[in-house]
Amino acid sequence: MNITNLSLLCVSTPVTIILAIVMLLVGAGAGVGVYAAIAFNKTKFNKNKASKILDEAYAQAEKIKKEQVEQTNKEISILKSAFEQENKERREESKRSEERLYAREELLNKRETALEKKNEELESTKQRVHNQIEALASKENALDEMQNSIVKELERVSAMSKEEAKQVIIDRYSEEAKVEAVKLAKEIEDRAKEEAEKKARNIITLAIQKCAVDNTSEVTTSVVTLPSEEMKGRIIGREGRNIRALEAATGVDFIVDDTPEAITISGFDPIRREVARISLEKLIMDGRIHPARIEELVQKVQKDVEETIKEAGENACFDADIHNIHPEIVKVLGRLKYRTSYGQNVLNHSLEVCYIAGMLAAEVGANEKVARRAGLLHDLGKAVDHEVEGTHVSIGVELARKYKESEAVIHCIEAHHNDVEPKTLEAVIVQAADAISSARPGARRESIENYIKRLQDLEAIANNFKGVDKTYAIQAGREIRVMVKPEQISDEEAQVLAHDIAKEIEAKLEYPGHIKVNVIRESRFTDTAK
Repeated sequence: MNITNLSLLCVSTPVTIILAIVMLLVGAGAGVGVYAAIAFNKTKFNKNKASKILDEAYAQAEKIKKEQVEQTNKEISILKSAFEQENKERREESKRSEERLYAREELLNKRETALEKKNEELESTKQRVHNQIEALASKENALDEMQNSIVKELERVSAMSKEEAKQVIIDRYSEEAKVEAVKLAKEIEDRAKEEAEKKARNIITLAIQKCAVDNTSEVTTSVVTLPSEEMKGRIIGREGRNIRALEAATGVDFIVDDTPEAITISGFDPIRREVARISLEKLIMDGRIHPARIEELVQKVQKDVEETIKEAGENACFDADIHNIHPEIVKVLGRLKYRTSYGQNVLNHSLEVCYIAGMLAAEVGANEKVARRAGLLHDLGKAVDHEVEGTHVSIGVELARKYKESEAVIHCIEAHHNDVEPKTLEAVIVQAADAISSARPGARRESIENYIKRLQDLEAIANNFKGVDKTYAIQAGREIRVMVKPEQISDEEAQVLAHDIAKEIEAKLEYPGHIKVNVIRESRFTDTAK
């Protein structure tokens, strides 16, 4: 039994091993098949997922492309509209320029006609004067003959020599001759003044008829309006750091007081004050108020103001029709936009002097280009007189010489306040144009102290003359009325007194324009009818 089992065991062992091997191979094959199926399915799933992602990417790309095309078309439409609007504005500006040029041409034609008519009148006046001179010469000869006959008759009748008779006549009629001489002198002077004033009035009227500029009050403070009282605290900042940063960056003082919803900016430099004002307004609009933002914004505003100054200088040169000016002088000229003198904006004043000087030069036959250029640059030194020592005349001369202006222009600048004696006609014209622009009514204002002192000085000068009873300065110091004692001053002496007072005022006082002197002599006689 054991042998049999042993034999069976020996026989079945190889078969079992073979079966095991076969089953192992079958299992391995099945596993490989299953793994291959799983890998295939996974690959197929990944392909489907990749295909879906690609489809979504293509769809997204098409959507983005469509949006970009729409945005581009929209921007193109906006740019096209802006271009059309700008082109329209340019055409309108060109049309307005053409209309201005046409009007200017019409005005020049009228002026030319008026000048021709004036030349004809002048020639006619010359001819009349020539005829009058010839008539006077004829009368003079007749008077000489009459005088000779009178002398001979006097010698015969009086039995006196010519010299003796002459002395008698002189002694007898000296007072009468003096009175007649004064009357004749007054008549000649009045006639000459009338003709001179008429001609000067015509020239000056032509020169200033198109000059009408705005005036700006000269102040040292600016006020910025706040949206609320709470904004004051934000501007001051924690422990005052914001307002200190503003003052350090701009170089002016910020005054925060009880004035509701307002801050005052104080400073003598108008450009710094303008930078501070614009910076504060932009900070209020922006809302971000801290030292770093303040410094950044002030630097940006300074650049903007410098650009504005440059544009103002270029516009002034363009309006004055003056070219080939050094760029640095253009910048300095633009600074005058923020400079005032006695309430008069200096840049507007310079343009006004330029126009008037050009018109006067054209009327009297001087060099119009030199007069206009010197008129525009005559107050150049006022743009930097806060920063450089010296008078605005000396500073302006130095700047003009530094940037190669002509000697004719430099001389006009140097002589416009009589710092040197004017040697050219253009220098005198610039002086006159400067006086016209400064002295016209409303151009400048003066302090009440200076105004009162000028009136007192006027009255004091007139009161120093003998025979003066009372003196009144009227018309804001442009006229003085002098009441004289009739028993001490005659009518003829009153005329001489008016002349002497006018000369004394010219010698001792400085004033714009003219001062009229009126001497009044009144005699009253009273009687009673019984």
